[in-house]
Amino acid sequence: MATSKDYKEFILEQLDLLDNITCRAMMGEYLIYYNNILFGGIYNNRLLVKIVDSNKKYNMKEEIPYKGTKSMYLVDDIDNKEMLKEIIIETCKNLPSKNK
Repeated sequence: MATSKDYKEFILEQLDLLDNITCRAMMGEYLIYYNNILFGGIYNNRLLVKIVDSNKKYNMKEEIPYKGTKSMYLVDDIDNKEMLKEIIIETCKNLPSKNK
């Protein structure tokens, strides 16, 4: 099941506290970047972020985006914009920029 465009737009609205958020379509799903850092994506109407040391403190549930991939963390409290901002900033601390 591909992510709906409405859900993608909803997630991007929830991330409006962050500048420099970009989104790229990929096979019916969406990759999401913050300051050119790929931190996660929207898969089957779920916001998932990469698992890194700096975001383990949020105790998020691990899920697989799609068959054959590594686990990611499910962000289930998508209505809390402040928490989303914090999770994304913390996640990106341990990830490389695509411009490097």
